[in-house]
Amino acid sequence: MQVASVLGSLSAQHLADVLGVAGVMVILFAETGLLVGFFLPGDSLLFVAGYATVTHNSLHFTLSLPWLLVAAPLGAIVGAQLGYEIGRRAGPRLFSRPHSRFFRPEYVERTGAVLERFGYARSIVLARFVPIVRTFLNPMAGAAGVPAPTFALWNVAGGVVWTVGLILLGNAIGDVGVIRRHIELLALFVVLLSVLPLAFEVTRRARRAR
Repeated sequence: MQVASVLGSLSAQHLADVLGVAGVMVILFAETGLLVGFFLPGDSLLFVAGYATVTHNSLHFTLSLPWLLVAAPLGAIVGAQLGYEIGRRAGPRLFSRPHSRFFRPEYVERTGAVLERFGYARSIVLARFVPIVRTFLNPMAGAAGVPAPTFALWNVAGGVVWTVGLILLGNAIGDVGVIRRHIELLALFVVLLSVLPLAFEVTRRARRAR
């Protein structure tokens, strides 16, 4: 029962209802900027929050679409930028710890290889759509030496496309009958769908390599 209670309190619908627009911004900031935020439901939160902007929705609460379209990208962009700065400034000190849980030299080497293989733009933007990866790529990019102006540019682009895209998707189709009756299942589908861009890119690269 305790586990179910905790999971329920972390559901996208509960978080959006209790915390509102400001809470959405804070959660996105934590998920993309703080390593401990990897478990937060960014994709489903954005979709449900977008649906909550529809008048007379079935969620029993309403959010402001204009404020949401400002707050969500802001939280995602500032959070990712903080993650990048943590990796850029604190990375070397964390590597000196032999049993560091989050930062290890091999992680940076692998991240650097991914950034070189896919390019800075694709890596930084596509990472936004992959849960967990969007939390850890930002500090790893900082530690791997991605130029600050380059990261900032694609951080903004990826943050806006990710947040605004999912919010408008929820606003547009969240009130469809079958979707309204199964909003939690659709939110899960959105999470799975968000992994597709990276999967497509990996498959395309593999075929080209062959």
